[in-house]
Amino acid sequence: MRALRIFLIVAVILGGLFVIADRVAVGFAEDEAADRIRTSEGLSSTPDVSIEGFPFLTQALSGELDDVRIGIKDYEASTSGNDTTTAIRIEDLDAQMHGVVFSGSYSSATADSATGTASISYAELLKAAKSETTDVTAGVTAQVVGLSDGGNGKIKVTVEATVLGTKLPQPISVLSSVSVAGDTVKVHADTLPNLGVDLAEDAVRSVTDFEQKIDQLPGGIQLDKVEAAPNGVDISVKGSDIRLVG
Repeated sequence: MRALRIFLIVAVILGGLFVIADRVAVGFAEDEAADRIRTSEGLSSTPDVSIEGFPFLTQALSGELDDVRIGIKDYEASTSGNDTTTAIRIEDLDAQMHGVVFSGSYSSATADSATGTASISYAELLKAAKSETTDVTAGVTAQVVGLSDGGNGKIKVTVEATVLGTKLPQPISVLSSVSVAGDTVKVHADTLPNLGVDLAEDAVRSVTDFEQKIDQLPGGIQLDKVEAAPNGVDISVKGSDIRLVG
């Protein structure tokens, strides 16, 4: 019995030491990976990297990690839309990487697949709209002055207009649908605003409808789905063969 107790005590101590060593190793690996990703993606701040699964050391020895979560705040993505190229700030980009194969020095890392979420504020998305005064037709100008949550997955697009030199007393709002086509977020008015004069539909839509192309997301992940939310649009992203480093 005494020998059994000694064996159990030794096993508990060794197990505890292994857990400590494992957690120290994973912490070092997370910090190293975060620095490599920051440099590779040209980020202004170090991302949050979390290597999931236990134990880490056995995964590290195999050269493949089951799951790695990467969180990036205020990511500046290159964009294009409405004949302009700008940058748009993506808030809280959170990606879950699956099947991450890496080199021993962490100089290269590739994920078999990835899923994640991100958000873009309405203020940022407004940059893609016709936020400057636009000639709709002779004597009629309009501009988008605000985007907000319209409820039920819709975006409320608010437009100010001037007709024959007279500014309409109140801005006009329409509900719009938001969708993703490839790497582009599209906003399409469900109905057209009534500006008090007969106008061709395509003329009005030149103001109310707009799209925003979002390029060069980290590692080559792609837009998947988008929906309106209280503070902006929530985006789902996905990808395969994602190159994280190298």
